[in-house]
Amino acid sequence: MIRFFSVVVLCLLAVPSQATAEGIRTEQVRFAAGASSASIRGEIEGYESVSYMVGAEAGQRMTVTLSPSNLATYFNVYAPGNGLGDAALANSSMTGANVPDLNRFDATLPSSGEYTISVYMMRSAARRGERSSYTLDIGISGTTGAVVEGDYADSLQGGPDFYAVRTSGGGLNLRAGPSSGAGVVTRVENGTDLRNLGCRMAEGRRWCRVAMLADPGYEGWAAGEFLVEGTGSAAAPVGQAGGTSTERVQFTAGAGGAELTGALAPGESRRYVLGAQSGQFLSVRVATGSPDVSYQIFNPDKSFLLDQIAARQEYRGQLCQSGDHVVEVINRGGGTADYNVIFSIE
Repeated sequence: MIRFFSVVVLCLLAVPSQATAEGIRTEQVRFAAGASSASIRGEIEGYESVSYMVGAEAGQRMTVTLSPSNLATYFNVYAPGNGLGDAALANSSMTGANVPDLNRFDATLPSSGEYTISVYMMRSAARRGERSSYTLDIGISGTTGAVVEGDYADSLQGGPDFYAVRTSGGGLNLRAGPSSGAGVVTRVENGTDLRNLGCRMAEGRRWCRVAMLADPGYEGWAAGEFLVEGTGSAAAPVGQAGGTSTERVQFTAGAGGAELTGALAPGESRRYVLGAQSGQFLSVRVATGSPDVSYQIFNPDKSFLLDQIAARQEYRGQLCQSGDHVVEVINRGGGTADYNVIFSIE
């Protein structure tokens, strides 16, 4: 059975967030180039919570400090591979080995991967519908070793032999180091296959060292969220051979929604174009048996309305622009994925 999670995202939010059941939002933490920390401002109301995802490696030290306006606000820290419903690595409402003070986490990390920091309010305050504005400070310090230690699910030093570049448009920069501030070695086209030379965590995200298969064989570092499993072909990029198709969504007269079916080959994506007006609400739901299907939404000016999220997460948000919005469904897996996608505009 496929389970869906949903959220309402208002037009006033600067960065639309992922969402799951009962108003749980998910946001990816990315440090600025060369930085080892980030300060995040947020707000929750009632049973809402926000899950912040940040990458780090075993042996590094992570500190988390929450400064809320409502003292009933706390956070849980989950190790890679765990999340809501699993045992937490620490709960900031209880002092202990990794929580020297309330709402302060300080620990050497046991494994490499993506950690989850979930901010929430205690049930008594949530039940009364109280609000809490907060600042969340996240820092990761300590150098990484020559070899990844405690690699969760073989996610850094393992993985496929080859990656393919998958961006929302244009190419991808290969950089001289694992940093958004490192010099650009070269730029590769969308769909290009690259050899996987291993990944590391830096600036809160996954960076992968890769090599081009065709001459002149450049090597460099690429942000991991723009890489999918590749085939090892040095031929023309799949993106130039129809890797992304486009379809305009037509609603039946008098209807406010539509349901379409489709199938995507490995690394393929399909873009659905929907005309809508500022102030309307857009809902998107993707049903699939594949865990490798995700989607993202673009505004008419081609900026992100919603950065890429897993298909199991349902989206509902208020539109800030008028014109053609694009919902792109992406298959990042190694096999063909069937799916249904449901759109509604109110």
